[in-house]
Amino acid sequence: MAKLVWFQSFPWNTIQKISLSKTIHRQLSLLSHSKLQEIHRNPHIRPSRHSIDHGKVQSFFSSATNDMLENDNTLKQLFDGIINCERGSLARGITLIESSHPKKKQQAKILLNSILQYSTEKQKSGQPKKLSFRIGLSGPPGAGKSTFIETFGKFLTARNNKVAVLAVDPSSATTGGSLLGDKTRMFELSRDWNAFIRPSPSRGTLGGVTRTTNEAILLCEAAGYNIILIETIGVGQSEYAVADMVDLFCLLMPPAGGDELQGIKKGIVEVADLVIINKSDGELIPAARRIQAEYISALKYSRRRSKFWKPEVTRISSVNKEGIPELWDLMENFQTVMMESNELQRKRQLQKKIWMWSFIQNNIMDMFKTHPAVQNLIKNVEEEVMKGEITPGTGADLLLTKFIKES
Repeated sequence: MAKLVWFQSFPWNTIQKISLSKTIHRQLSLLSHSKLQEIHRNPHIRPSRHSIDHGKVQSFFSSATNDMLENDNTLKQLFDGIINCERGSLARGITLIESSHPKKKQQAKILLNSILQYSTEKQKSGQPKKLSFRIGLSGPPGAGKSTFIETFGKFLTARNNKVAVLAVDPSSATTGGSLLGDKTRMFELSRDWNAFIRPSPSRGTLGGVTRTTNEAILLCEAAGYNIILIETIGVGQSEYAVADMVDLFCLLMPPAGGDELQGIKKGIVEVADLVIINKSDGELIPAARRIQAEYISALKYSRRRSKFWKPEVTRISSVNKEGIPELWDLMENFQTVMMESNELQRKRQLQKKIWMWSFIQNNIMDMFKTHPAVQNLIKNVEEEVMKGEITPGTGADLLLTKFIKES
């Protein structure tokens, strides 16, 4: 009953407007369903919304998360395996958060909250923890991203780093399937015990990443991987969602990457912290040098995202392993500069807010599509739109109005 004392100071008018997860609702009801109904029926025991003790709220939900974790043996084993750096548990954990099954999604929330709580308590206990390094790699198809990660990953593991690679594969617009063949291009790295490679399907998500990439990053960090490489699918000028998930965003370009005008165009180039010209070997060396010079010139016209860092352009050869040590020196210099200026910490805080709104957008769409009132109406509206009887905008308004009215 101790946990119920603070319920008398909970802002019930506010809670009615918030759609809590079914799991949390179930946990609250298990504490004392009759007591909650009594509180809800008596308005005079509900104080103003300003009287809530947020510390108690956070403490309660942390306790609720712990209780749910302890009551689920599968989740408990998964959690213990991840924090003990077991690769198999990490792989199963990522599979869980990628699932679209309602029950699995609830389990994924419990697991993620437990991981976050564990990391926070570990940090508060004074245990030294060096900030991980999140690196995003993007570029057009054929730029050599997978080959570069194979070479670069082996370079990093040879220096006692633990590297996690989250590779995104495009999903078929026809069948919805993905080849997930990135591991076949990273034969040596996939056998390295200091490396973890996880290919995931994009499932139609725009921006070159998946809906759960940022959650997979958290699991990899909890499993002890200090360098996270996120490889996007082959992207165009406007697809750079990965930049909002990482510390350092690298744009990988082939030698035939267009002229100076392409570099000036707003989009993916202006959000890059490093532009890497790959395949600078053999007969392509002159072309790589020319592209490097053109991008250096083009970046002069782009507004700098940080007052502490000027984007660099460098050349490498993933096949001959040339330029890799110099590239890593640039990356380490970036991390040092951004940490000393506290910009890296501020950037991660801003990214969390961006992630939150991204989840809200995704969840609202899921709620809309699965709402019974919308499902009963959607087929008729679609037929009327296809026949030209109403405009697409009118059809959308009809469905939205029904959703809002019945919610």
